[in-house]
Amino acid sequence: MMFRNSLRAGSKIQLAGLTILSVLGLSANTHAQYKAVFIPYSTIGFGIGTSSYYGDLATYRRPVASTFNQMRWSVGANYTRHFTPRLAARASFTWARIAGDDFKMNNSPKYQTNILFARNFQFRNDLKEFSLQGIFKLTPDDRTYERRSKIGTYVVAGLALAAHNPKALYLAPTSGDKYWVKLQPLGTEGQGNAGYAKPYSLVQLSIPVGFGVRYKINSRFDISAELGYRFTFTDYLDDVAGNYAAPSLLQDPVAQQLANRSAELVSIKKGQDRLPGLTNFVQTNYNVTTTDPVAEMQARGFGAPGSQRGNNPSLNDAYMTGMIHLHYIIPSQIKCPPLK
Repeated sequence: MMFRNSLRAGSKIQLAGLTILSVLGLSANTHAQYKAVFIPYSTIGFGIGTSSYYGDLATYRRPVASTFNQMRWSVGANYTRHFTPRLAARASFTWARIAGDDFKMNNSPKYQTNILFARNFQFRNDLKEFSLQGIFKLTPDDRTYERRSKIGTYVVAGLALAAHNPKALYLAPTSGDKYWVKLQPLGTEGQGNAGYAKPYSLVQLSIPVGFGVRYKINSRFDISAELGYRFTFTDYLDDVAGNYAAPSLLQDPVAQQLANRSAELVSIKKGQDRLPGLTNFVQTNYNVTTTDPVAEMQARGFGAPGSQRGNNPSLNDAYMTGMIHLHYIIPSQIKCPPLK
């Protein structure tokens, strides 16, 4: 009797185990089928945010100052197609302004002694960027867009083309008026002359990468915060990269002034006095005391033809945007399977 009871108990355990395994298998199969019928959908988005530049006027060695000291604005629009719970592709347009100013970045006793303060360059550049990017969702979607998670994270990478045109603020010596001048046509580093490089292109390729966080407002709207960095293939977003050119090559007096601004005694944007900083620079670097630091710098070859104008020729310029996007989900038509 006890043997029969043991057999019955063992049979029940086996049956229960088989039942549990069957249920788990059925559940896994159902879940796989559930995920397999993900319904693709599309979104359009509009965003606004900030932009920061990294290059010869905002060094990589001071990332915090370079990010926040010359922060400007950016706006954008995009279309995104979500193909799977994790993968999407995006086409986007971004208009971002970047800027740099040697005086603003270095006008403190700690940094007045470096060559960047004495150099005194300044620029701004409006970038019109079109990009194609792939999106990998770290938090996958559910079967339909209505059932997507409340909060999601994602990473992006792709290719972009940006039209740009660096400008500098110029002070007319006769009228005293200030206006923005396009720098590329001036050939401030001798571009276009014999023995010098050709003018740099005003359309540049870049590689955008980024990270974002998405929040579901309701079934049709999301809001996201995204940080995107662009690796570019140019060192001329700021018009500064190589060496000083001979002034005789620069026939335009505007080009001569903007190619070498070290002799200016006031900052171009705010009109602040540069003389104390230049005096500090000369005393520290040349170990002399003088009431005419500009003459001392010129006598020692500062800004001479062939001397270094850009601070790191081996590094290209880059820029970063931080944007808040509002996304609208375009409703998808759910197709019913055909009747057999």
